[in-house]
Amino acid sequence: MGLCDLNTIRDVLGRHGFHFSKSLGQNFLTAQWVPDRIAAECGADRSNAVMEIGPGMGCLTLELSKRAARVVAVELDRALLPVMAETLTGIENVEVVQGDILKTDISALCAEKFDGMAVHACANLPYYITSPVISALIDCRAFESITVMVQKEVAERICAAAGTSEYSAFSIYVQYHTEPEILFGVPRDCFVPQPKVDSAVLRLVPRKMPAVSPQDEALFFAIIRAAFNQRRKTLANAVLAAFGGRLNKAEIFSLIRSVGLDERVRGERLTLSDFAALSDAAAVLLAEKCETAAVSQEMRD
Repeated sequence: MGLCDLNTIRDVLGRHGFHFSKSLGQNFLTAQWVPDRIAAECGADRSNAVMEIGPGMGCLTLELSKRAARVVAVELDRALLPVMAETLTGIENVEVVQGDILKTDISALCAEKFDGMAVHACANLPYYITSPVISALIDCRAFESITVMVQKEVAERICAAAGTSEYSAFSIYVQYHTEPEILFGVPRDCFVPQPKVDSAVLRLVPRKMPAVSPQDEALFFAIIRAAFNQRRKTLANAVLAAFGGRLNKAEIFSLIRSVGLDERVRGERLTLSDFAALSDAAAVLLAEKCETAAVSQEMRD
């Protein structure tokens, strides 16, 4: 059964009375080379397992089952369960789990289903939940690699370098935790229904240690979020709010200069190392101010 064949797709879905859901962002592959290549490049082999998110009809699931020791596919849409019961009949190393990946304890599910095996994640993500799903897959720290098909522009943004228009807070978050790489593009005419944009397949390899080591990770990301929330402002003006009144503008100017940056710089020009240096300098200054305030309070008391 060719699960990427358009006639097969129509026949199978028609038998089950299935209709594509725009709200769930459902687009099924009609080009067999795409699941073939994803399965070949995601790291799956007989020594490990794969968790797939959003299997659809199961075209990628089927290819993964030929390579991995075990595949668990998590599908939100209950209407697809009888479809996959047909398309994956007799595939003994595949299990389909109905559920919302964003409401799932991913680490617990991996522990339950994979018996200590190394696990790779694969997903064909609806565009509207790309960032939260990628974040969830990274944050659970359960995977050897994460291979996802996303909107082409999202893949480019994730891999973007500092100083480019695509560079964003999400670029930094993903690059901080993983090594991202665009594997290949997937034109929009490889899907039914055909989306309005092209896609790309992206592989994220989690780092054993973050790309940089800020003293205060929460402060590091607070500064990054502030810098990109108001991209048109200089870094000093943008991050002023991130310190909640604990630092004034003159102190922020001094901080920026202290790490070798121009006080007029904009946030999108800063690398991960720049943001780490800035947040470390801010952490030291904040600690000094707290200590000074505590001493002053003791003297008053």
